Amino acid sequence: MIETLYLIKPRGFCAGVVRAIDIVERALSIYGPPVYVRKEIVHNPIVVNDLREMGAVFVESLKEVPSHSVVIFSAHGVAPDVYDDASRRGLNVIDATCPLVTKVHIEARRFAKEGRTILLIGHEGHDEVIGTMGEAPDQMVLIQDSEDLDQLDGLDPANVAFLTQTTLSVDDTRDVIDAVRERYPEIKAPAKDDICYATQNRQEAVKAIAPRVDLLLVVGAANSSNSLRLVEVAKQNGVRAHRIDRASEIIPEWLDGIRSAAITAGASTPERLVQEVADVFRERGVRSIEDFEMVQENVVFPCPRSSTSKPSPSPPERFAGYIGR
Repeated sequence: MIETLYLIKPRGFCAGVVRAIDIVERALSIYGPPVYVRKEIVHNPIVVNDLREMGAVFVESLKEVPSHSVVIFSAHGVAPDVYDDASRRGLNVIDATCPLVTKVHIEARRFAKEGRTILLIGHEGHDEVIGTMGEAPDQMVLIQDSEDLDQLDGLDPANVAFLTQTTLSVDDTRDVIDAVRERYPEIKAPAKDDICYATQNRQEAVKAIAPRVDLLLVVGAANSSNSLRLVEVAKQNGVRAHRIDRASEIIPEWLDGIRSAAITAGASTPERLVQEVADVFRERGVRSIEDFEMVQENVVFPCPRSSTSKPSPSPPERFAGYIGR
């Protein structure tokens, strides 16, 4: 018999995801469908399908977008050459880049202007990393772990900086940063930690609940970096953990013999998917369902101005100044 199910707070949508979804919904209301979205607006197929049903058209490339159409850039950010391509095609751009990702892009441009080699700690192929690398492709080197440092050669130790992807494991990233600092003691760091508040809060909550539970389920997409990191953090803290898209992916044997479990969700996961998973435990006769709250999140990122009113045709604008407004 499962005695207790903990619903971890905070979980699910972060401020950047709420903002990105709101931008698509507002654009559809203002312009009417179709509104085009480059890549997945956030990394969750259920969210993408919901917006697709409302009239959003998701594309992999701007080549798929008709001239003079409205196109939205995803929360993960894009490289400058994508903006240039949109301008050449006469597209009306609305930028849904998370302000915390925009912060990293600004840091990249600043370090590049100073002539530094930038070590970007992140996962190869992730949309956020691709966009950030595009800010200074000739001056940036991707570092996925401390072993990658052994491949570096000939860097001026007094002229190096580092940045990180916003959705990494806090503990693993700290280890890589320590190794970077050991090799380059004079390295320039970002003014503030790049890993986003939501990623850190969810990971800290998983570490705090770990001693209490036999099983942790993370509701999140397979391509959601922050969801995958939650599974890793749980396992590193001695808890069996599985990532699932939704309740139908639960394997019944996972629940056999456990006395307590917890559910959390990645930053792009709708709350209804969490409740569907909780319903599975209710059906199994769980005795108690309790909230486990680490910290209250009250961060809000307002939408850019051009997503709330119909602008006159103009070159794409990069909304870089909306943090905390």
